[in-house]
Amino acid sequence: MQPTTSQLVFNPTPEAFAIGVAFIVAVAGLAFMAWRRSGWRPLMGWLELLRVIIAVGIAITLLQPEWLETFKPQTRPVLAVLADVSGSMSTKDVIRGQEAIAREELVKPLIDEKLWATLKERMDVVIEPFSPATTDGTDIHAALLGVLEKQPNLKSVVLISDGDWNLGQPPSQAATRLRMREVPVFAVPVGSETRLPDVELSSFDVPTFAVAGKPLRIPFVIDSSLPRDEVVVLEMKSTSGEIITKEVTLPAMSRYQDAIAWKPEKPGEVKLTLTIPKAPNERYPENNTQEAPLSVRKEQLKVLVIESFPRWEYRYLRNALERDPGVEVNCLLLHPGLGKMGAGRGYLDKFPKDEELTKFDVIFLGDVGTQKGQLTGEQCTALQKLVRDQAGGLVFMPGFHGFQSSLQETPLADLLPVIWDAAQPRGWGSSAPGKFALTEAGTRSLLTKLEDTDEASARVWSTLPGFQWYAPALRAKAGSEVLAIHGSESNQFGRVPLIVTKTYGAGKILFMGTDGAWRWRKGVEDKYHYRFWGQVVRWMAYQRNMSSGDKMRLFYSPDRPRTGDVLTLNANVMSLTGEPLREGAVIAQIEAPSGKVSSLRLLPAGEEAWGLFNGTFTPGEPGDHRVMLSCAEAGSSLETKISIQGTSREKRGQPARIDVLKEIAQFTKGTVLDATKPQSIVDAIAAIPEAAYQERRLPLWAHPAWAGLLVVLLGVFWVGRKAAGAF
Repeated sequence: MQPTTSQLVFNPTPEAFAIGVAFIVAVAGLAFMAWRRSGWRPLMGWLELLRVIIAVGIAITLLQPEWLETFKPQTRPVLAVLADVSGSMSTKDVIRGQEAIAREELVKPLIDEKLWATLKERMDVVIEPFSPATTDGTDIHAALLGVLEKQPNLKSVVLISDGDWNLGQPPSQAATRLRMREVPVFAVPVGSETRLPDVELSSFDVPTFAVAGKPLRIPFVIDSSLPRDEVVVLEMKSTSGEIITKEVTLPAMSRYQDAIAWKPEKPGEVKLTLTIPKAPNERYPENNTQEAPLSVRKEQLKVLVIESFPRWEYRYLRNALERDPGVEVNCLLLHPGLGKMGAGRGYLDKFPKDEELTKFDVIFLGDVGTQKGQLTGEQCTALQKLVRDQAGGLVFMPGFHGFQSSLQETPLADLLPVIWDAAQPRGWGSSAPGKFALTEAGTRSLLTKLEDTDEASARVWSTLPGFQWYAPALRAKAGSEVLAIHGSESNQFGRVPLIVTKTYGAGKILFMGTDGAWRWRKGVEDKYHYRFWGQVVRWMAYQRNMSSGDKMRLFYSPDRPRTGDVLTLNANVMSLTGEPLREGAVIAQIEAPSGKVSSLRLLPAGEEAWGLFNGTFTPGEPGDHRVMLSCAEAGSSLETKISIQGTSREKRGQPARIDVLKEIAQFTKGTVLDATKPQSIVDAIAAIPEAAYQERRLPLWAHPAWAGLLVVLLGVFWVGRKAAGAF
């Protein structure tokens, strides 16, 4: 590339110039006197002239001479117009006259090629949309960084957005890179900085499946930005034709949480749709509806009750479970000391083998230990594996014989959610009946809900008939949850825990610290007694029955997964012979609602695991995810759906984040422009100075050749003086 101009320039300072002139004058005076002393010899005259030339060269060095070449830019500067086209841009909060229009409508004139025609004479204009609605998110950082990397001659950026970024790195990081390249960003905010009156159904947590004939409570969350409280009637429709309504009062500028109750009657696949009616002056009714699928099943849970003697608690529990149409009950009544098992309809004559034990969803372990004629160590290990590896449920129901105290020396000790009082193995009795007192967790729990509302349920618990014996539990173990405590008795650790739950491996544990629940039938018959134990069985068997086939069962946690949660997939796989599979390749193909398919290999949970394989997956999309589970060693496959709760990252109706755009503009030395004045945006870009000519400077004063010339001249001068006999 040929330079446009070339010239020699100096960069003197007043001090350097004065020193240089004084130095030349002084050297010239000395040279003249030396020539005169030599009798005006010609050789000495030439040498002294050389001395003056060297002095002039040194003085010139102080003036910092440079060879300056200027070049006209060969490439045109680039203006990048970045337009946000994410889902949030459909929010209608731009007031034009008497109506509100969508943000994207305001953007359309700004990305019209005709608007930028006047600038194309001096620069290239590139218009790029970013974060399309199909990506479910806004990544301003990637948009800014991407255009910076693609356009080496980037002059400036016009960023048109609502600033609502929810993907990628903070935009400020990209702004730092732009500032280093001296590229200003002209931010054009779109949308209202304050939220317009709106009601949003932000959560509708429908479970994976429900049981036909059993009541279902579905939590929901509503966010309101209305200026005053509003009474609305929610409507939930099912594709089976049922309509459930619920009247609620939405608090102004706040969040409302509640649950809607429904009792599905028939099994099948249904879709539930919850709708909030449009409130007066609401600007954005599009976010008032959510829908979710639900699998309604005909239930058949298998329960095993293990007991030593047929006490009253055992008898009434067995009756309650047998009368439940969704439960199949087997009993193992040991009768220690009689030398024979209890017999009758549904009774087992011996402890089930491993492959038979895995068929049970919930085990009730009564006043049973490891004494003669009761459980063996191998059987305790089998129960532990059922809970840990097969997602089974285990209910500890100790009695006044204190047999369960011997379980402290078995693997079941780790499952017990309370610390046992070894000094009082047979528990505590009292002539005065004790009362249950629900904890805060117990008030909210579905296990202890005996009425439709938390308040009514708490009142029922406070009036239930009392108990006259309770187990020797000192305190709850770490990681467990106490649902109910003794209403009056306490120890050094506080109130005595009576109902405690915990998770163990893939399964669930419940500790019932009294044997007086059968007394709840007083005056109300089966109302509370049956409801409580029915809820216990279904809560403990929930995960095992998420999806099952002939040789495979799939369950997962959390049971109500949301987008961004780490979802743990657990699969129980049986071999071709019907035994738990130890080794094999269990593959899960997961298809998201968008059609994206990912493959996950489930690994064996451990050498001691009973056919348990697990793996983790993080869903990024809400909606139904189709899961296809296969295992060649089992010769079986399983297909099911997992409903992922959550809403899109792109929130319609949310206020624009103008502060984000202001920060980007300020950091890059740009400015914030008005989206309603397109021509003023063009004028602001046109006011940017044209690109200056490129310069190339060669600092002669620091060049090795210049220093070498001065050294050579000094050498010639020194040798000449020696040759002339001057010292």
